[in-house]
Amino acid sequence: MADDATDGPRRMRALAASLPSGLLAGFRSGREIAPPAESRPATVYAVGMGGSGIAGELARGLVESETPLTLAVVRSPDLPHGLDHRSRVLLLSYSGNTWETLRAYDAAGRAGAVRCVVTAGGELGERAARDGVPLLPVPAGMPPRSAVGHLLGGILGLLDPWFPESNEARMARVADHLGPLTGAYARPRGPAAQIAQKIGERIPFVYAESAFLALARRWKTQFEENAKRLAVFDEVPELFHNALVGWDATPRAEASRTAILLLEWAGEGPMTRKSLRYLEKLAAARGAAVVRVPLTAEDQLEALAAGISLGDYTSLFLAERRKVDPYPVHAITRLKATLGGSAPARGNR
Repeated sequence: MADDATDGPRRMRALAASLPSGLLAGFRSGREIAPPAESRPATVYAVGMGGSGIAGELARGLVESETPLTLAVVRSPDLPHGLDHRSRVLLLSYSGNTWETLRAYDAAGRAGAVRCVVTAGGELGERAARDGVPLLPVPAGMPPRSAVGHLLGGILGLLDPWFPESNEARMARVADHLGPLTGAYARPRGPAAQIAQKIGERIPFVYAESAFLALARRWKTQFEENAKRLAVFDEVPELFHNALVGWDATPRAEASRTAILLLEWAGEGPMTRKSLRYLEKLAAARGAAVVRVPLTAEDQLEALAAGISLGDYTSLFLAERRKVDPYPVHAITRLKATLGGSAPARGNR
């Protein structure tokens, strides 16, 4: 826990700046223990909650667009029926004490599935060591949401053999390009500060196409945990079949209290771009603040990494505007204390 009123913000900014090195270190560690790819397509179940589980979601778009793997994210202690010795289950828990992930670990073991654990320690790490399950350790001592670089890099390293060619050079390039970007995002008048200023006290709605839906969710959860404020995320083009109706019917007084953040990727199709411009015009006419956030980069991985960094710094500037400490998450701590012995294990995600 942060020691004083200034230590929390300072530490969270230092952790945000460490994203490039975390991605690269996690990837290389994962690659060292990665099993060889098989000839047939396969499904990998990535099980995790909160700041640990988001790493699986962030990896999914890239993995499914570039490999024959299906990466199914499970945010529950209950695994799908039909698991057997051919199934692969990736257990993600930063603390190693997340009860949902521990229960899924045991269930996967009973099914005879091939397991791999990614954790900083805790009971999950102890069980993996005891059972001879492959273990990818990540550095301890940080909030789970700040370990996203190590977790995401680790997953991509573990699955690297399934890609057409190794991502070693690609990951190094992304980390190299991301370093200067984090410095730009941290500036008081940089892109992240400008987005935070446009959001102000409005409720942010974060929208992104399917390949970057997890990134929109990451922005939403960072706003909630770092800035201590509610946020919403949704998927393009699905939202044009439902949420669009809500925006069309929203009174101006209500819409003026919202901000729409459009995470836009250069690879979007022309119909998607045209639909986004329609939504932008409609929402602006209703009084909502609309902020276009271009994810400009050489490829999808770089756009994803830059988007994580930009969202993290935006949430920190929002916390600064509200004069709240982004480090602690007291509400989650109180819930765990209330649950007490009703959950099989206690701990962070």
